[in-house]
Amino acid sequence: MKAVVAFTPLAGAMLFPIAVPLLMVKVGIGAGVLAAVLISSLWFGSMLLTSEMPEHG
Repeated sequence: MKAVVAFTPLAGAMLFPIAVPLLMVKVGIGAGVLAAVLISSLWFGSMLLTSEMPEHG
């Protein structure tokens, strides 16, 4: 699980700036905007699911 926690921020930080401009150039601005919304929403959700919170003792 620690590998997933470590990989999640890196995956989103690399995927977003590569995928969005490529889609905007190849398909269109609408596809790039849709990809930006979907990628950022999935990234945010996965960051919440894999977050590690300290225990209250």
